[in-house]
Amino acid sequence: MSQPFLKIENLTQRFPDGQGGTLTVFEDAAFGVEKGEFVCILGHSGCGKSTIMNILAGLAEPTSGVVIMDGQEVSGPSLDRGVVFQNYSLLPWLSTLRNVMFAVKARYPDWTKAQVMEHSKKFLAMVGLEGDVIYRKPSQLSGGMRQRVSIARAFANHPKLLLLDEPFGALDALTRGTIQDELLKIWGGTEQTVFMITHDIDEAILLADRILLMSNGPFARVAESVEITIPRPRNRTAIVEHPNYYAIRNHLVQFLGRRSRELSGTASDGAPQSPTPVRIDKTTPSDDDEPRLRAVNV
Repeated sequence: MSQPFLKIENLTQRFPDGQGGTLTVFEDAAFGVEKGEFVCILGHSGCGKSTIMNILAGLAEPTSGVVIMDGQEVSGPSLDRGVVFQNYSLLPWLSTLRNVMFAVKARYPDWTKAQVMEHSKKFLAMVGLEGDVIYRKPSQLSGGMRQRVSIARAFANHPKLLLLDEPFGALDALTRGTIQDELLKIWGGTEQTVFMITHDIDEAILLADRILLMSNGPFARVAESVEITIPRPRNRTAIVEHPNYYAIRNHLVQFLGRRSRELSGTASDGAPQSPTPVRIDKTTPSDDDEPRLRAVNV
């Protein structure tokens, strides 16, 4: 049996609790991500989503456990893992174009300046940034434009794994929707592996191949792996009419609203905590099927 492209084995993170003891955020997490897959992770604040992201990026060391990517153990930051943060993380003294060129030059040091510039402009155009705007500095851009630059810079480096840490959380709904569409377009053309943190259920359903659900901390775990059984390409206005949409959405809402608390606080006793696979498909209903579910708000 072949191994997944990204493999997390018995990942545990503990921190001092300030009272002489330790706080176990999560324990013995074990899951995989296939090459080219788009995976979102959902869970309440404090469950350890960002900690897992930082460990995958090589920005933090776990208490125990290992992360293996493409057959190699992850240790420290690498150009093979690109990160897009919520706060843009652009160099304020460089123009839009030069922010991307700076990263591309680091990735491809043997390229000529003309090659680096052409490649950078190509990926800026993919996120809708062309013309004079690419010569503006970050302070002269809107929040949505800055995030587009961050996404273009990350994809332009062709990382093996792209990590997105709530990249649209600070944006208004209209801007967020536009950039989500552009992200899907670029991802569809590059087939890069993406691991994304989000708090937005509808965003996760639109973007992901699978959604990982985390229980609450302490002793949080990646409890379920929900397959998104809605075919691509997906359109945000048409996706809600798919028979599986509300069934999947309600499952996610009910997990986050109730089961995430019920599953929290239980030690693993050293056993790997692999998520339970969940597949919901209402496209071939039988006489015994329940009526179609509608949205649940919490």
